[in-house]
Amino acid sequence: MHDPGRAVTPTARLFAWIGAGLFVLSLSYFIYSYWAVFGRHTDGPLGAGGVGWNVVLFSVFALHHTVFARERIRGALTQALGPLERSFYVWVASLLFIAVCRLWLPLPGIVWEVEGAARFILIFLQIGGITFSVYSAAAIDIWELAGIRQLNSQLPTSNAQPLPTSNAQALPTPNSQKEFEFRTTGPYGLVRHPIYLGWLLIVFAVGTMTMTRFVFAVVSCVYLLVAIPFEERSLRQSSNGAYDRYMKQVPRKLLPGVY
Repeated sequence: MHDPGRAVTPTARLFAWIGAGLFVLSLSYFIYSYWAVFGRHTDGPLGAGGVGWNVVLFSVFALHHTVFARERIRGALTQALGPLERSFYVWVASLLFIAVCRLWLPLPGIVWEVEGAARFILIFLQIGGITFSVYSAAAIDIWELAGIRQLNSQLPTSNAQPLPTSNAQALPTPNSQKEFEFRTTGPYGLVRHPIYLGWLLIVFAVGTMTMTRFVFAVVSCVYLLVAIPFEERSLRQSSNGAYDRYMKQVPRKLLPGVY
């Protein structure tokens, strides 16, 4: 059981920093895999087995997010791990994401392939998606997302607030007693889930959409669309009306002027 009065040990700090490193490694490995590996042409018939394996593989990764998002699970982990709760989540998420990219089966077929100026436009949009996602994460606090900021908070866990999700911004640290506050400037004034918008651009703005990429893009984005209502419900319940006010100020969830 975590003792909130005890200082964070060097071992705990090492655990958190290694987790942050895994976080960066997993995202870098995904970018490499999506660009260099998933983009390879594969011959042969498209079988249900390969598609099914990939869907199940990503579903395991998605299930981890769903389980860790439950208030009861997060509360239990916070009681047990204290400020390392987020780091534990980052460790598991990062290792699972690396496993998904490594074990993703290549699938034969090309969904679309464009050349010329259109290809350069798509490359520009994809790079823009990466930049937009990183910028949006920085607006939240990348150090908090990576589990480092929480090491500086040592208030009793009974006062803990929910950890920020990928679409929350300017939330206090888990053990802070400050009021919840949501920014309406920058990317979070455009849509409520700008990191997810960046993800859409990353996975779909490609000149050569192999079937390997296409299944990954569709499955991951379907999960995001399913997850958004649950995330927002949790934020509405835990932010004392702040997220409801934010929803009125920024009505679009994912696509400016559309959705």
